[in-house]
Amino acid sequence: MDQTTRTAESTREGSKLYMALELGWGNWKLAFTTEAGEKPRLRSLMARDRDTLEEEIAHAKQRFGLPSTAPVVSCYEAGRDGFWLHRYLTSLGVANQVVDSSSIEVDRRARHAKSDGMDAQKLLDQLVEFDLGRKKRGWRVVRVPSPQEEDARQLHRELEALKQERTRHTNRMRGLLASQGIDLKVGPQFREELQQARLWDGSPVAPGLRSRLERELARLEQLGEQISELEKQRRDLLKNSQEASIKQVRQLLLLKALGHNSAWVFVSEFFAWRQFRNGREVGSLSGLAPTPYQSGKSNHEQGIGRAGNGRIRSMAIEIAWVWLRCQPRSQLSLWFKERFGAGGRRSRRIGIVALARRLLVALWRYLETGVIPDGATLKA
Repeated sequence: MDQTTRTAESTREGSKLYMALELGWGNWKLAFTTEAGEKPRLRSLMARDRDTLEEEIAHAKQRFGLPSTAPVVSCYEAGRDGFWLHRYLTSLGVANQVVDSSSIEVDRRARHAKSDGMDAQKLLDQLVEFDLGRKKRGWRVVRVPSPQEEDARQLHRELEALKQERTRHTNRMRGLLASQGIDLKVGPQFREELQQARLWDGSPVAPGLRSRLERELARLEQLGEQISELEKQRRDLLKNSQEASIKQVRQLLLLKALGHNSAWVFVSEFFAWRQFRNGREVGSLSGLAPTPYQSGKSNHEQGIGRAGNGRIRSMAIEIAWVWLRCQPRSQLSLWFKERFGAGGRRSRRIGIVALARRLLVALWRYLETGVIPDGATLKA
């Protein structure tokens, strides 16, 4: 009996423990196995309970007859929980992967069963296939930024959120006034103009609405102060910081058509922490790559992939329009005018996406080699 036990343990000596995590807000589902086709061990624990997670990994090794030193390979989908869990698992010696959710195969039937436990098991099966080399395509692992790289993105993301909130407040205030037949611009004289405003019958704005608008204005003014503070912080960094990423921002700012917002987004979200080998990777990771569809006699283009960073994609398209205006003699602008200039509105909208992709590649080469895009000019 002892001999049988030792033999079983020895056969597991070189095995790995595979673990997939399905991360919910209140609970996490864990799925464990050691090989393809094996019935998984499914467990549940409170979300973010690190002690229980370590215990479940240890119990899983015992359950499958693995030594305590057996390697662990794990994965979870990129999402709300971010990258702290990846760093924590890595600190335990776990070989973890953060997987792009859009790359995970799903059942194509119109209606199929779904639960967190089933999702964890499906993710586990694909992890085993990938680790064994049987799954060559479709499984995309997210590049995890360092804590410093991740923290560097907070400033411009907060600025973006505050400006969006400022726009919402402004639109809400103008909408409330429009419902009473009044058109007032929200500016420095808004309080005085509000006091003087009159309804269609000559009566003043009702006290309840006026009080609400004044509170909205107070929140709007607070937002303005926070935006000004963050913009000052950004200017100070650009002036004094010697970090490599800030130097890249300064380098982009030398080009016409690029301002503080665009240069900061391009660097912090893309160029500062991504390692590109060629222009194809730049286009692919930005989500600006085309997605053809061909089946039998059907052959058409489905538009851009949208698999990359949404901030980069929208900013690149915005700056592509600005590039046409500020860099009219550049090779990129001339290419666009020759290819799409004579077309209609739809043609130009398609062309601007292609220009945005080419522009990102040109900016990457500019940062890597210092070579200015053909025909482009620097700011005076």
